[in-house]
Amino acid sequence: MILSDLAPLMPFIIIAASPVIIMLALSFCRSCVLAYVLTLCGIVASLISLFVISPLVPRRITPILLVDGYALCFLGLILAASFVTAVLSYDYFKDRKGNPEEYYILLLLAVLGSSVLVASSHFASFFLGLEVLSVSLYALIGYTRNELSIEAGVKYLVLAATSAAFLLFGIALLYGEAGTMDFSLLGPRLLSGSVNSFVVVTGLAMVVVGIGFKLAVAPFHMWTADVYEGAPAPVTAFVATVSKGAMFALLLRYSVKVEMHAQSSLFAAFAVIAILSMFTGNLLALLQDNVKRILAYSSIAHLGYLLVAFLSSGPMRVTAVTFYLVAYFITTLGAFGVVTVLSGKERDADAMDDYRGLAKHRPWLAGIFSAMLFSLAGIPLTAGFIGKFYIIAAGIGSALWLLVITLVINSAIGLFYYLRIIVAMYSCTAGEAEALPSLSLRGGLMLAFLTVLLIWLGIYPGPLLQTISFMTGGSL
Repeated sequence: MILSDLAPLMPFIIIAASPVIIMLALSFCRSCVLAYVLTLCGIVASLISLFVISPLVPRRITPILLVDGYALCFLGLILAASFVTAVLSYDYFKDRKGNPEEYYILLLLAVLGSSVLVASSHFASFFLGLEVLSVSLYALIGYTRNELSIEAGVKYLVLAATSAAFLLFGIALLYGEAGTMDFSLLGPRLLSGSVNSFVVVTGLAMVVVGIGFKLAVAPFHMWTADVYEGAPAPVTAFVATVSKGAMFALLLRYSVKVEMHAQSSLFAAFAVIAILSMFTGNLLALLQDNVKRILAYSSIAHLGYLLVAFLSSGPMRVTAVTFYLVAYFITTLGAFGVVTVLSGKERDADAMDDYRGLAKHRPWLAGIFSAMLFSLAGIPLTAGFIGKFYIIAAGIGSALWLLVITLVINSAIGLFYYLRIIVAMYSCTAGEAEALPSLSLRGGLMLAFLTVLLIWLGIYPGPLLQTISFMTGGSL
């Protein structure tokens, strides 16, 4: 393969080389600061390379990877979210027991797996990227090695292995009938009259089970709350954003290539999943008193909202999904960022009492968390409101009335449990300011940046929407 053919792989090569460089550096000087700096340098270099290779795309790299505007758009989102996660992770892990250096190696491997997912155009690269991501997450979730994190890691391991088995069996059935694992060839062959419809439907159902687990949509959501609660706060932020975002980007590309709207059974299955996810996530969140568990069930509902735009048709579909993912990334990273900076050495700040009276001692931090929760609720002047507006517009444009009405009802339900946290922050408390951990400059600046971005996109989303339309317009 000549050099020009390798150039579009530059972001992947940089991310893949970064863990190796960190391991070599740590063999000479074991330092958390060194691992942290090299991680940030690798992510930034990979981000810069996206602009370098943009004139060279679209380019297919062997039959399994397609580097186009769509892939670059989601690669940028994943790398930016990973940068935020790495910054928030440093102060969280630096004073904890164990060896925090290996955390950054695992984080970069998870970023690599996510990056492969968004550029996949073949079941081989799909499964390869998924397993690189999943194996890294097993270790990341249990990294603090306390009782809760180990339990969460084991649960994720068992359920992820089960879902991978479903996924592989489904891929085998589809390959046996279609004779190809290339997404662009799969759709026409599955729709032809020469395939066994029962085998195809069974294969697609198994693939949906595997994808549904990674997205944590109902009824495949059982692991979500326990894993979110047990995992370290920065890892929870990564799982909630990068992991799910990469899988949703892959799902959107796959659905277009296999012409999902022409397969009524597959369309109906995702419609049912969307409705179940919205009601299950919001109703279960009402019963929680743990902030991480509330955000976990909230994420299930938000994936249900995303499926409304996913099931729509027309030019707004990809734009609505992508913008909502951007808004969801910002708000979720900001929300878990607040949890991260408030967490102590012994445990995460995930109890409702940890936030009671926060506005008295840390008013600006309470304001940031409130802004993130308002965005998750879809309140105007936030990115979440614009994202929900575009999802509803896409659903109405496709006459998905049942899904749109369900979304509106569940948005009202969700507002209640977000307000519970806000009311707790602004209520009176007997707690003392000394009980709160000190806040680092880097953590404060990152949260402030996310808040500014959140409000900016809520007031002036035009440039981002134009960028999304330009990068994804002709790719799918």
